[in-house]
Amino acid sequence: MPVGFAKGLCLDANRTNWEGSGPRPLSWAAWYPADDGAVETTVPEASWFWLKPVARDAALKPAARPHSLVLLSHGTGGVAAGLEWLAHRLAQRGFVALAVNHHGHTGAEPYRPEGFLCLWERASDISAMLDDRSWRRQLGGMISAHACVAGFSAGAYTAMLLMGARVAYSQFESANPIKSPHRGPREFPDLADHISPLLERSEVFRASWSRRSKDYSDPRFDAALVLAPGRSVLGFSAESLKRIAKPIRIVGGDADTIAPAQECCGWLHSHLPGAGLDILKGGVDHYVFVPEPTPQGRKLAPDIFTDADGIDRRSIHDEVASIAARFFGSVV
Repeated sequence: MPVGFAKGLCLDANRTNWEGSGPRPLSWAAWYPADDGAVETTVPEASWFWLKPVARDAALKPAARPHSLVLLSHGTGGVAAGLEWLAHRLAQRGFVALAVNHHGHTGAEPYRPEGFLCLWERASDISAMLDDRSWRRQLGGMISAHACVAGFSAGAYTAMLLMGARVAYSQFESANPIKSPHRGPREFPDLADHISPLLERSEVFRASWSRRSKDYSDPRFDAALVLAPGRSVLGFSAESLKRIAKPIRIVGGDADTIAPAQECCGWLHSHLPGAGLDILKGGVDHYVFVPEPTPQGRKLAPDIFTDADGIDRRSIHDEVASIAARFFGSVV
C-alpha cells in the first residue's frame, strides 16, 4: 500500500506563542494510506533521519469506514519526523498517523526554556490538533473523530496527560521531592535555573506554570502507547494514575540510560492497573525509538544513533510497530 505524506501549520487561537505576540503555532506532518495509484518518491530534504519514500500530498485511500487515527508526540527537543518510523508503518496498516511539533520544545524551531519546562502544554497541542479542521480538509476522505495517541519520552508524558494523569510536581521545580540527577536535559542542561527568571519576567510563562496541575484528559483519545517514558512521569500524582481506566501499553528498553526502565517504565506500570508492559531485551537504549540515521546524522549525533552491538534498530522498529498496530487495532 503506498504511503501518503502531507504537512502543514495550524494555529491555536486559545493560547499564545511563548513571546505572547500571536496564536500558538502547531506545525504538523501526516502519514496515511494513499490511493493505490499514488507514486512514492524519496524525501529530498536533508535530515539526520533515514526516511522512507512517500507519495507527497497524495489522495487518501478511499474506505468504507473512517480511517483510524493516531496522534504522535515527539521527545524532548525532537521533531515530528522523529516518529516517522512508527507513523509510516502504521500508515501501511491503514492508520492515519498525525504528528505535531511542540512549540518551543522542538528542533523544528529555536528552543525556548518555557517549552522545555511547561510540558503540559504539549497535551493541549494534541487536543488542539484533534479540534482543528484544516488538516482534515487537506487530507480529504473520512478520518475518525476519535483517536489513539503514541508518544516517545516527553511524548509519553504527553500521552499520559491525555489519558488522565495529573501533575503533582514539575520535574525541575524545587518543591519536587523526587530530585532529578540533572538540572536539565541534554538540549538544555541548565533548564532548572530558568524557572525563577521566567516567573519574574514572562506573563505567558506564569500563566502556563499556574495551570500545570489541571486536568488535561481528553475523552476523544481511546488508548495510549507510551514509549520510553522519561523521569518527568515520576512527577505525576499516583492517585490520578490509579483512576485511569483506558488501555495503555508501555514499551521501554532494558539498557535505557536516559530513562532507566525500572525507574520510569516500572514505576508508571506499578501505578496503572491493567496497563501492559514490554521491556525490550538485548541492550536496547533510549534513542532506539528514533529513526535510523543518515550518514550526516551518525556523524553529527553519534550518541543518538550508535546502538549496542547486536542491536538492529530497524528490526526493533518493526517489532514495536507491530505491537502498536495490534494494540490500537484492538481498541478502535
